[in-house]
Amino acid sequence: MRKPYNPKVATWLSLALLPLSGLATDIYIPSMPEMAKSFAVSNLQVQLTLGFFIISYGLTQLFVGSLLDSFGRYTLSLVGLTVFMFSNIIIAWSEAIEMIYLMRILQGISVAIVVVAKRAFFIDIYTGKQLANYLSLFTIIWSAGPIFAPFLGGLLEVELGWRGSFYFLFLYAAIIIALELRYSGETIRIRSQFNFRQIMLTYYSMIKAKDFLMGITMLCLAYSMIMIYNLTGAFILANQYHQDPIAIGNCSLLMGVAWLTGGLIGRVTVHHPFFKKMTVNILLQFALALAMVAGIKVGGNMYLVIGFAFAIHAAAGYTYNNYFGRCLSRFPEHAGTSGGLTGGIVNMVMFSITYLLVAHLPAASSQYLSQAYLMLTTFSLLVMVYVLKLNRSTASQGT
Repeated sequence: MRKPYNPKVATWLSLALLPLSGLATDIYIPSMPEMAKSFAVSNLQVQLTLGFFIISYGLTQLFVGSLLDSFGRYTLSLVGLTVFMFSNIIIAWSEAIEMIYLMRILQGISVAIVVVAKRAFFIDIYTGKQLANYLSLFTIIWSAGPIFAPFLGGLLEVELGWRGSFYFLFLYAAIIIALELRYSGETIRIRSQFNFRQIMLTYYSMIKAKDFLMGITMLCLAYSMIMIYNLTGAFILANQYHQDPIAIGNCSLLMGVAWLTGGLIGRVTVHHPFFKKMTVNILLQFALALAMVAGIKVGGNMYLVIGFAFAIHAAAGYTYNNYFGRCLSRFPEHAGTSGGLTGGIVNMVMFSITYLLVAHLPAASSQYLSQAYLMLTTFSLLVMVYVLKLNRSTASQGT
């Protein structure tokens, strides 16, 4: 195994790449209304630039973990970063929405390779409490994308137009590549033979574990709450509340802070009884969604909408923080595969859920957003009831 030239710096670089998917999706959210005008296309056509990224990102994660377990992390992640870097320049120079669709598909594939490789990096290098600490940091570090990207994107939109966000992503990738070449290296301990049949059997054994499958379901629902805002929030704020790109970016920043807040609370309560804390969190989130629907029907303003969305996103961040580490460490002998399967299923199902909701509850008003939250929290509550029943059944069998 080729050790990293500098394990400490390599760790920091890996942490810096964990938010890459969030950066790639959130940085241009404030620019979506302007992109629709620039290309003379509908809101839904611009939203598809996000959709194509998510679906290719999710599909790639389903198999890339096995490739990383077979061929190593370092070289494949460098290739992925390079593709991502050049695709941003092509997007920035594009004059057709169809070219952006193609590049976003390539970006989804390349970012999936990088992110899954960097998740596996920590399981390769660290063990015990040190590994647990890093796993609990994952969703907090990932929150850096949703927090800073929309705020930065709003500023870039004002100064450089919508293309400015993609110039920034090009520079970000270029700097990381230079540092990776200098300080990082291969970390895999034992390479698995790439055997498609064995990979399918491994996937089957993972999915067959009901606790793992329910964990992924909770992740899908929590992430869908974030994505439904990403798809509709900019249009609602611009059209219903007449806000400019900077204000839209600031509101998205608040949503990122909410996700981070939930993750931090999850880290602080990491040793609290799991099922008790999750039940309280889901019940609170459901109550917030109900109150948001009622408040908007009475005539709530933008501040009420953002306030309720903040609280609901914080609860979603708490759910994601707790269940992500639980799913990722469920099969340590297949770190890349389980990480890829978790991320892949979450993104694919989340894509299906959010676009189904957007199709039936379009980005027309805050009322539709509140109804989408209520649907998602209701499903989360139903899944939590099943999880509690499953846990009681497992406990009784153990005794």
